[in-house]
Amino acid sequence: MIKAVIFDLDGTLLNRDASVQKFIGNQYDRLNKWLGHIPKEKYISRFIELDCRGYVWKDKVYQQLVGEFNINKISWQRLLDDYIEEFHNSCTPFFNLLTMLEGLKSSSIRLGIITNGKGQFQMNNIRALGIDKYFDTILVSEWEGIKKPNPEIFHKALRQLNVSENESMYVGDHPENDVKGAMNIGMLGVWKKDLQWNNVEADFIVEDLKELPLIIHELN
Repeated sequence: MIKAVIFDLDGTLLNRDASVQKFIGNQYDRLNKWLGHIPKEKYISRFIELDCRGYVWKDKVYQQLVGEFNINKISWQRLLDDYIEEFHNSCTPFFNLLTMLEGLKSSSIRLGIITNGKGQFQMNNIRALGIDKYFDTILVSEWEGIKKPNPEIFHKALRQLNVSENESMYVGDHPENDVKGAMNIGMLGVWKKDLQWNNVEADFIVEDLKELPLIIHELN
């Protein structure tokens, strides 16, 4: 019997690739006075490349961009501040996000989020998606002092949801941090398919969030 579902954020609920593409284009337009000497597509593509899908924090990304593109009228710190302050305005959900959450809530499933990242930054993104009200617990690695795939962050979420490992499922896009991390402690691991990886071992694989309520209905 599945009583709780815990989600990753980036690449699972938040379409991070689309969000970054939207943000960096907006940043270029907003700060064009200082960035206009760089071709827009070049600025966007290089940011995305250096960002490594969020696994490189933006201080390093902007320092690299400033050096490569000879940006000298605005500092990398100011560009980073702009990222922190403005990114949430570009947050883009995956299709069927709200429908899926409504469906699980209506079935009395308890919901949680465990996300690696900066605390306030991630909370701003969750609120920007309009989904914070659905979740009974939200754990962000910076605030917890531990990050996935450390078993303790999964155990903490389960304690807060008051469910056992075999009554819960974790949904994420990263094969190691999300799927394997959850399966290692006895949760069901669901892989939200991502073209970056192949042959991922998981209890279930979904391409669209709307598949989740159907899987849980079958299990229960």
